[in-house]
Amino acid sequence: MSANLQEVSNYLKAALASNFNDPKTIRKKLTDVKVILATRGLLAGTEEASTQDLVIAREILEVGALFSISQRDIPAFERYVAQLKSFYFDYNDELPESKHKFQVLGLNLLCLLSQSKLADFHMELELLPHNILHGNPFINHPVKLEQSLVEGRYNKIFDAKTEAPADSYAIFLESLLQTVRGDVALCMEKAFERISAKEAARMLRITTETELKNFSLKRGWQLQNDGYYYFKPEVKKIEDRVPADELAKLQIEYARELEMIV
Repeated sequence: MSANLQEVSNYLKAALASNFNDPKTIRKKLTDVKVILATRGLLAGTEEASTQDLVIAREILEVGALFSISQRDIPAFERYVAQLKSFYFDYNDELPESKHKFQVLGLNLLCLLSQSKLADFHMELELLPHNILHGNPFINHPVKLEQSLVEGRYNKIFDAKTEAPADSYAIFLESLLQTVRGDVALCMEKAFERISAKEAARMLRITTETELKNFSLKRGWQLQNDGYYYFKPEVKKIEDRVPADELAKLQIEYARELEMIV
């Protein structure tokens, strides 16, 4: 049995190395091999399974998890992670450590963070040793992002993509970035009656006119001939409004504090 599984595992690892350039075939391979793993009890783990078979099963599931990320299939990724946890934690002392372990676990942390599942995020952190939380780049990256979110240091979120330890982190960072932009936009709407297009782009870290236009349309902002975006009346703060020129001087990392200032 190991020989057949090893052949599939080798194919999938080669597919991973080539950035999954044949997704249709890879998807079929994964579907077929998961049936084999399930019928042999390798997804749940059995006492009869050899170390070699368990390692191969883990390799296959890891490729499946990373493939799901490449296809933006988050539910499939979450299912793979749920299966891999048994290999990572229940068999931690019996199997050699996988080189993909912390990348997968880090992606899972980032997935939870992007979905604002902070309680689950912290439960996952409790499974990891302290030295891994602060010393492993795959894990430390989402840990620092969560700290930045809590402290309202949104500039760190905007810069996170350039500091990501792997390209696979991009999908969740994009989602997190949109969430942060929404929070900053809400602060702007509460603080100002209007804002210049240039200042809006700066605060939201938007680099193109098209992107800013699309974002403003979703928020219901109106761009007038004077070059200012005007916010919807129902989101404007009427009383105790701080002058726009004063607020414009604030660093983006204090964006969350705008709600308290106004």
